[in-house]
Parts: sequence; C-alpha cells; structure tokens
Amino acid sequence: MTLERITEKLVRAANTLCFAAPTAYVYNPLDYARATHDAYVSRYAKPTCEVLLLGMNPGPWGMVQTGVPFGEVNAVREWLKIDGPIGRPKKEHPKRPVQGLACPRSEVSGARLWGWARATFGTPARFFKRFFVANYCPLAFLENSGRNRTPDKLPAVEREPLFAACDEALRGLIDHLKPRRVIGVGAFAESRLRAALTTEDPRIGRILHPSPASPAANRDWSATVTRQFAELGVALPS
Repeated sequence: MTLERITEKLVRAANTLCFAAPTAYVYNPLDYARATHDAYVSRYAKPTCEVLLLGMNPGPWGMVQTGVPFGEVNAVREWLKIDGPIGRPKKEHPKRPVQGLACPRSEVSGARLWGWARATFGTPARFFKRFFVANYCPLAFLENSGRNRTPDKLPAVEREPLFAACDEALRGLIDHLKPRRVIGVGAFAESRLRAALTTEDPRIGRILHPSPASPAANRDWSATVTRQFAELGVALPS
C-alpha cells in the first residue's frame, strides 16, 4: 500500500470518531495541512530506511501548525524547506489558532529533535538517508481551557477505536519503509509500537522524549539521546 493510501485511510477513520468532554476541540492537520504533510513524506520518506522514529501526536505549536511531525515552524521552514498552503480546522480554539508557517511560537520538543538532527547530520539529505520521523496519532486534542490533552488520557471507549486505526496505519508505514529499527520517542510511542507489532520485536527501542515537561529532557537532551542511540546500536556521525 502506498503512503498516500495509508494516510488517506487513517484520515477517514479518524474523522469518523467522536470525542466527549473534557475534549472540546479536535485538530486534524492531515486534513487542513495535508499539502505540507504530503510534501514532507514525498521528499523524505525513503524505503528501507534504517530507523523509524515515532512520536505521539501533534503538538499545538508543532505539527498542528505545519503538518510535519515535531514540526517546529523554524525547523520546517528553514531546515526541512517545506512550504505549501495550510488551512485551519473547522472548529478552532481562540487560544490555539492555526497560523501555519507564520506562527510566532516555537515548539520546544520539535526544536530539540530537529536541532539535534541538524547538529548531528548537517543536512536533511544525510539525516533522512537513514532516518524518518512520524507520529502515531494524527489528532490533537484540546480542552476548553486550551490545555493539550494527550491520546493516552482519552477514555477507553474513545481510545480503542482511535488506537485501532493508528495501529493499522503504523503497521502499513513499517511495511512500506522496512526500517531495521523502530524507536519510540518516549514511553507512549514505544508502548504503541509493542502493541501494533509484537511485544518482543527486536527492532523496537526507545529514546527520551524532548518535552520540556520532562526534567530529564531539560538536562542536555541531545547528549542523552546520542548516548541512547549508541546503546541501541545505532551508529551516528562522530
């Protein structure tokens, strides 16, 4: 199955789901930012890549704005060189507007991840020759206050059909890319890899999530994940 077909099937499945309070707003950047997402995938997703890095879901100042996983605006615009039309969700929280590549906010997690990639590999071509970065869930969830609500906090009745669709898309992505390692960025992503594949799949690993909510990530995240990649047997440029 092509990556376009995998994405389209996931979008349709996600758009049929309903979410109740405290979820008040659901953003799907694969709908309104599909052009930039498709540009990212078509340019950088390489079959037989060495490592697939998997994140959780779009952040309000990252993929929600750009359609790119961990899509911190400056990194997407200046390093990845992704551009294209970006619309807006049908129902938008006034405190979390989608401003696309003009968004003045910076997502710390995305700045850290793509900053590490740039510092380690220099160019996108060198990084994506070996790596690809994706998100498990395409949806972002906001409460009435504007607070971000992560997929693991959804009740089971909402979580299970969402995860079933995301698991299927993840397996399709892995079948297409055929990575030698599949590495969760954080514990949630690792857990979903083990659920979608098999718990003992030797390809599965985990690195520290770059979220500023994590005290460990605020203590030189780049050095930590460089060490973790070495422990997982992933050689990096010296």
